[in-house]
Amino acid sequence: MEKKFDRLSNLPFDVLEQILSCLPIKDAVKTSVLSSNWRYKASTLPNLVFDDHCISGEFLSVNSSSIDSYNNYNSLMLPYHRLCDKQYYSAWCPNHAAIVNIVDHVLSSHIGPIHKFRISHPHLQASHDIDRWILHLSTKSVREFSLEILTWRPYRIPSCLLSCQDIVHLELYHCLLKLPSKFKGFENLKSMDIQRVRLSRRVLEKLIIRCPLLERLTLANCDGFSHFKVNAPNLRILDLEGKFEDFILENTSNLAEVCIDLDFKANQKQILDCNSSNLLKFFADLPNIRKLRVQNQFIKYLAVGPSADLLPEPCRYLEFLSVCVSFSDLDEILTLLGLLRSSPALKELEILVCKEDNAGGGEMYSGLHDNVSCQFTQLQLVKITGISVKAELDFIKFLLLSSPVLKTMTVTPTSVNDFLELVGELLGFRCASASANIIYLEP
Repeated sequence: MEKKFDRLSNLPFDVLEQILSCLPIKDAVKTSVLSSNWRYKASTLPNLVFDDHCISGEFLSVNSSSIDSYNNYNSLMLPYHRLCDKQYYSAWCPNHAAIVNIVDHVLSSHIGPIHKFRISHPHLQASHDIDRWILHLSTKSVREFSLEILTWRPYRIPSCLLSCQDIVHLELYHCLLKLPSKFKGFENLKSMDIQRVRLSRRVLEKLIIRCPLLERLTLANCDGFSHFKVNAPNLRILDLEGKFEDFILENTSNLAEVCIDLDFKANQKQILDCNSSNLLKFFADLPNIRKLRVQNQFIKYLAVGPSADLLPEPCRYLEFLSVCVSFSDLDEILTLLGLLRSSPALKELEILVCKEDNAGGGEMYSGLHDNVSCQFTQLQLVKITGISVKAELDFIKFLLLSSPVLKTMTVTPTSVNDFLELVGELLGFRCASASANIIYLEP
């Protein structure tokens, strides 16, 4: 019988590596049983991802009689290609020891550099096993490192990770972070995602400033500080979320995308004692901002201090703005208007109406639509969600009269009962744009 030509096995090595890299690690490992030619191909993969999709089912399963052997990872040193053998993995058993064995087998059998290492599993515990993995990775020129601890106890980051100078992307979730006295920084780090990490203000600021190439920073729900400063000359994307009382942007003129979700209620007393303008302070180092999301209570933070009809330096490149605002708070409205008037390039506006206990503000826009000097000459798309009171309708009318190139405005009321009344009110509004299309969505 004529032997069939194996086209896949004879592909160039770099092509095969790319194909295997697109597979979940459990499927990539299974290819080692195809033939002798495939036995060690998966052991050279540079990207290793261990998550609940890749470590599940038969890949993380053992016979009940084999559970004890999992407690000692040295007692289960199977060949690399046997990881997918159902003789050893026939019943689902998602526990920490099993995860440890899987990662140990992959790392011990791996050949060559490891560019990406990511582990995230609901049953992974903070333990010395992770210390051992990180120590191993520190000798493998790892470029992307991602660790998510989803169990209750946080993991303390070892100093060996902080010496990995090849890291380009760092992602930590539910960890404890301290910097050694000899920490030199990450010379090549461009992206850092830190969530639910406990660290001091000094550690955070030192970590940021000693990453000279940092372009993207996510800081969410961290603990251990309430005030901090971001000093990053190459930073382009910033995402902040949590209960921070105050922060300073310094030397951040390259920032293009910013998302701020600040829980103001927890910090209200302290911030209200401030006499300076948070709005002016926030935009002082954002000359090139193009996309801004202002969520939760952050507009209230920006409203603290003297209001300004215009920023000293306009946001010349801001094209997208998403903001959560209360139309019963005059300071918030004036802050929003000042920001809109200072954004001549704005093309897309999203507004989520926040409801507060104090009702009012119904007359605060009584003469707003008569201000013909205010024109949003680039505004094309508007989306407003949660409207119900007269102040919000007046603001919509103001936008319609001040947006000569508006294409679409989408409005959504807070309740079904407000829907018909809303439609009736808006049908009578005039538009500065002849092509403006108003879309009504039921809540």
